[in-house]
Amino acid sequence: MREPGDILDRRIVAGDPSGARMEWQLRVIEDGSTLWMPLQFDENGDIEAEPVWMPLPGSQFLFLSCPIFEALYEGTRGPGKTLTLLMDFARDVGKGHGNKWRGILFRREYKELDDVVKKIEEWFPQIWPGFRFLKSKAEYMAVWPSGETLLLRAGEDEEVYKTFHGHEYPWIGFEELTQWEDAGLFMKMQSCCRSTTPGMPCRVRSTTNPFGPGHNWVKKRYGLPKQRGKVLQPPGEMPRVAVHGTMSENFLLTHADPMYIIKLKNAARSAAEAKAWIDGDWDVTAGGMFDDLWRTDIHVLDDFPIGLVPRGWTLTRAYDHGQSHPFAVGWWLESNGEPMRLPDGKLVGRVRGDLILWREWYGTTGEPNEGVRMPSSRIAEGIVDRQNDWGVAGRVLPGPADTEIYNALSDRDGRCPADDMEDKGVYWERADKSRGSRKRGWELMRALLKGAIPSADGLREEAGLFVCVGCAHWIELIPPMPRNKRDPDDIPDKYEDHLGDMTRYRITWTVSGMFRRDF
Repeated sequence: MREPGDILDRRIVAGDPSGARMEWQLRVIEDGSTLWMPLQFDENGDIEAEPVWMPLPGSQFLFLSCPIFEALYEGTRGPGKTLTLLMDFARDVGKGHGNKWRGILFRREYKELDDVVKKIEEWFPQIWPGFRFLKSKAEYMAVWPSGETLLLRAGEDEEVYKTFHGHEYPWIGFEELTQWEDAGLFMKMQSCCRSTTPGMPCRVRSTTNPFGPGHNWVKKRYGLPKQRGKVLQPPGEMPRVAVHGTMSENFLLTHADPMYIIKLKNAARSAAEAKAWIDGDWDVTAGGMFDDLWRTDIHVLDDFPIGLVPRGWTLTRAYDHGQSHPFAVGWWLESNGEPMRLPDGKLVGRVRGDLILWREWYGTTGEPNEGVRMPSSRIAEGIVDRQNDWGVAGRVLPGPADTEIYNALSDRDGRCPADDMEDKGVYWERADKSRGSRKRGWELMRALLKGAIPSADGLREEAGLFVCVGCAHWIELIPPMPRNKRDPDDIPDKYEDHLGDMTRYRITWTVSGMFRRDF
């Protein structure tokens, strides 16, 4: 028989050799129900305090005790990331810094700050008597009696940085980092993470789950999922680390709402989104243009030599031009319906019109959306060299290219990039960039991805799109392409879409002499 005060379970957050520790206890209370209680014990094992809030053992405690300048709290929905982010700022309140301890927390839009404000108003007045939250849009900040302030702000993109240029914020936070399409604002604001006060701690903190338009750049910046928990410090950069949290750690949530996981599954718009929310899986493509169709086990093929390709297939190139942004070249195989057997025994190309991205060349520095600024003549030389190395010289047909290459340059006596490429023996046809072609391209890409998926009897009737595993940039950037919130039939303007555009040019173009696809 359970009696009030009985301890049914306990979870130790942290302790030291003296015996002092922080601990959560599941206790029976007066009405016979159970409640998790945070307790702080001294070295004698006596209760020293019953704090209003205490971190949970595991990722919450690790994130709050992390000494690294830049830390990301990532993972599933449910481990309490938002409140932990707020408490990370608050842990330096009352330490004598006064109004010098100043922070700023960003969400992409103001309406997304509502949940942050709710948590602030629920918890902080309980912990700090006299705490105030100023709700006018001109202020919109948390203010402590001892002078510390935390500003809440919306920042859609890096243009917002101009408002804060020259400011000092020893603490900078970003909530749901993958909601930013690129790293512009996140990186520029780091220049404000400073203090003229000697000994003042300075740090950047953020939270996220894998879902969102910024999935790729966040994944790449923190080496997720393979390098989570590992301190990364590329030359010339400040150290950073990702701390992984899971729903299963939050025993407070699962105790109060045992059906929470089922609710999440029901709320997810796709299986991929559910996997991102519940498993914190960075290898899924959730919430994007193709997440409901993309299947790595179906759409990705092992690399194969050109010697296996039937002579009746065509090999063409497609090109998206870029200088400050990356350029993208793709070599595409199109089947005439004669199947090809890969070394692993798999038959591909059984449907006439099947398209395979066989090789790619992506002109990137390795930084998000940053091109190598290679002259067009050098790009053409690189194309010729690659075709010679692959043994396909003379077999590649001119394919569609970005019409930008036909624009004459004012300082070049009327010559254009296409002229420079033709001088090196590389020719193109004009891609379709007519009004509406962009959205038609994404729709046709969806149709081809769907066509690659066999029916229940293992057969296919429609042409499909496949990509060889060596086309690593395409596989990284295209499957998770997000939808534009304002125009769901397109992708965000700032997304790194050059390989996507190259693909659009190819799939909306017909090889001369071959049948024309119906759109």
